[in-house]
Amino acid sequence: MPDQSVQPAPDPYDALLLLSFGGPEGPDDVVPFLENVTRGRGIPRERLKEVGQHYFLFGGVSPINAQNRELLHALRKDFAEHGLDLPVYWGNRNWAPYLTDTLREMAADGHRRILVLATSAYASYSGCRQYRENLADALAALESEGLPLPRVDKLRHYFNHPGFVRPMVDTTLAALAELPEDRRAGAHLAFTTHSIPTAAADTSGPVEAHTEDGEGGAYVAQHLDVARLIADAVREETGVERPWRLVYQSRSGAPHIPWLEPDICDHLEELHGEGAPAVVMVPIGFVSDHMEVKYDLDTEATAKAAELGLPVSRASTVGADPRFAACVRELVLERAATERFAEGRAAAAPVRCALGALGPSHDVCPVGCCPARSPRPAAAGAD
Repeated sequence: MPDQSVQPAPDPYDALLLLSFGGPEGPDDVVPFLENVTRGRGIPRERLKEVGQHYFLFGGVSPINAQNRELLHALRKDFAEHGLDLPVYWGNRNWAPYLTDTLREMAADGHRRILVLATSAYASYSGCRQYRENLADALAALESEGLPLPRVDKLRHYFNHPGFVRPMVDTTLAALAELPEDRRAGAHLAFTTHSIPTAAADTSGPVEAHTEDGEGGAYVAQHLDVARLIADAVREETGVERPWRLVYQSRSGAPHIPWLEPDICDHLEELHGEGAPAVVMVPIGFVSDHMEVKYDLDTEATAKAAELGLPVSRASTVGADPRFAACVRELVLERAATERFAEGRAAAAPVRCALGALGPSHDVCPVGCCPARSPRPAAAGAD
């Protein structure tokens, strides 16, 4: 439970920025969106059209923007109901509303201390530091325009906050209930997340969490901690000990570069070969049911399972669950109280809520945390 002594005030912060990946909202947006995502990599436009087929299957519309609008509404509703006077804005890395435009709007509205909620719960270059680099780029653009620069801080990783974990427990139980009754008791749990290069995984998190030889650093350790929490809670509520494994999806990039494995489709084949009666896919690596969930799990992995004759179901992500909105509010108040304590305006630091074995994550990314392939300026961190 959050510390009840934490004041229901965001001081010293005056706004919250919901920062996400972005996605196309029509067929004409798909290739320009992918050009934004892959800028600097020299990928031909024809290849981007091929990659865009995933989006064209869904009318050229990614679900992510609509889901962010729902989360934006849920946050504003929760804040209002709990007396938290903090405006919430929304900006994307790769599509409208663009981050730089949103920060420009926030600066024009007079905001000078901004907290950032990134729609990525775990430590990794693409899930944390790259967002910080995007923030630095946007602030540099504002500075070049002569606009006042706000101070920007990023909320800590929330993978093990009860408001993230408990909704995933409930959606896993709901997915189990969707399986045929005669297969349910023996169903395996496959916890899925985005595969990343093993080199990036090994250097995820603070330097002391870095590993070698593909062990996965903080990225893998954090996912394993969440998977264990959910598996334990499901066992307690169903009375059944279920086999589970952390698996990966959505691999991209050159085939000769090692990425985290096994892939979800390969894992389904393996389980089928071992005689598993059914599988629940639990996308713990994603905040919402966006394209990588809808295509890679609901379309591709589900088709593989059907080909094998293996019953599968898929748990929903936290999305705009009111408990996740409450989690964000608690994190905002926690960080605000931490800042007041650091400034000598509070008698004690707040209690930092976290489940599992790893404890609460750092507020400020330390030097060497999730390093870039080549050094780039990053905001909201020690380097």
